[in-house]
Parts: sequence; structure tokens; C-alpha cells
Amino acid sequence: MQIKELGHIVLYVTNVTTMANFYRDTLGFKEIAREPGIALFSSGRTHHEMLLIEIGGRPKPQHAPEPGLYHIGFKIGDSTEDVKQAFKELTQAGVTIIGTTDHGVTHSLYILDPDGNELELYADVSDAWKTDPQAVLTPARRLDLS
Repeated sequence: MQIKELGHIVLYVTNVTTMANFYRDTLGFKEIAREPGIALFSSGRTHHEMLLIEIGGRPKPQHAPEPGLYHIGFKIGDSTEDVKQAFKELTQAGVTIIGTTDHGVTHSLYILDPDGNELELYADVSDAWKTDPQAVLTPARRLDLS
């Protein structure tokens, strides 16, 4: 057996309407279906890349790192300008921004969704990793998006 690609993610959410509207309206993820208690999204690469399932409860509080999912990364472009534009739009929308990072091959913006899940919104700014896999280990630096 060999994994060919990451197929999809499934998030349990406190309120499917709030979360689906955030991913659709704020982040621009294409919603392909919504029924009571669930919403599906796809960029068109596959039948669905994200499924939200409502379970109720309250958003999780910020906490110290622990084993488990750290964040979900979504590619939003191919230039620093794409990340700068996202930063501007998300700031205006009142989204919680928790950091920015220059990873060498990517420039990233880190935010929280309404349930407190950390999301990385990134742009590929170099394809050096294709010829040098070690390029993904470039020490992280702060990214100024002002």
C-alpha cells in the first residue's frame, strides 16, 4: 500500500451554520453541499476536501501544544501578495490572526476559525523543494505583511 495524496479532512463543529459560513464567505472555500448538521467543501481537486459535522458544544480554548492535530494548511496562492491580500481581508473581517511566517518555500498566515481550530493559509513562493527536499526545513522567520 502507498498513500497517494491527502484526500479530505473532517471537523466536528459546534455550529455548522457558523462554521460553514466562515469557510465559504470569509475564506472563499467552495461549498458543494449543506444539509442539516453537515456541510461539504471542495476546491475541485476531488469530490470533497472538507466535511463539517455539527456536534454542538463550545469552541475549544487556546491551549499549550499537545499530541494531536496542530493545524490545517490551505494553499491560497503563489505569491507574497496573495498572502498580504488575505491578511488585509481577514483583518477587516475581524478574524483572529495568530501569526505570520516565512518558511522559505512558503509564506504563511495563521488564523483561528470560529471553533478555535488553527489554520495556515499559505502561498508557495519557491519550488526549490522540487530539486532540494531539504528546502522545506529552512528555518522559519517572521513574515512582515504590512
